[in-house]
Amino acid sequence: MEKYLDHTYYIESNHPKIIEFAKKNTTKGNNPLEKAVSLYYAVRDGIRYNPYSMKPEKANMKASSILKKGYGYCVAKAVLLAACARSQNIPARLGFADVKNHLNTKKLKELMGTDTFFYHGFTELFLNNQWVKATPAFNLELCDNFNVRPLEFDGTKDSILHPLDKSGKKHMEYIKDHGSFADLPWDKIIDAGKKAYPKYFENLERCSKDFAAEAKEENQ
Repeated sequence: MEKYLDHTYYIESNHPKIIEFAKKNTTKGNNPLEKAVSLYYAVRDGIRYNPYSMKPEKANMKASSILKKGYGYCVAKAVLLAACARSQNIPARLGFADVKNHLNTKKLKELMGTDTFFYHGFTELFLNNQWVKATPAFNLELCDNFNVRPLEFDGTKDSILHPLDKSGKKHMEYIKDHGSFADLPWDKIIDAGKKAYPKYFENLERCSKDFAAEAKEENQ
């Protein structure tokens, strides 16, 4: 389990700000499962989801950078949760899958040119002698704006994005599993992104600063 507890360039579990954030959102007497659940909600709702935040710079994906900005896309939020968990001596790793996201904004879909999100990221936590998946991507406000159910996590079973929205329409479809990683395979992820979304990376200046507001406007 050592490699799932170590700090890395991206998963900065030894960074003072990460440690401070983790301690602030857990209680000293909490057991690992309770701490993991508390950290999940702290990252899910305390860090806003913004898919426009995917940038090629490596430093952009460091846990301390994500925490400082207060927003990030699914991979970034998974990195932050993993760092917080490791800072509390909870083994954590990263999982990735290609997914079809049927709920998207017109602007983002235009820039991406597809509704497939390659290397969608989530966190895997080792709790009660088993690995469980936690997906802290969509914060509560964004879920309300998209009319999807917020994703809950109790630390005992996998928590992955729902296949259906509140009205029963298709929301998320998992199409390929890329496996689990002790550290962020950023070069692999960014290379796949540039290949899949050339228009997105050519138009970074068009990226929205407030994805939640964009979603709300389109789904009123």
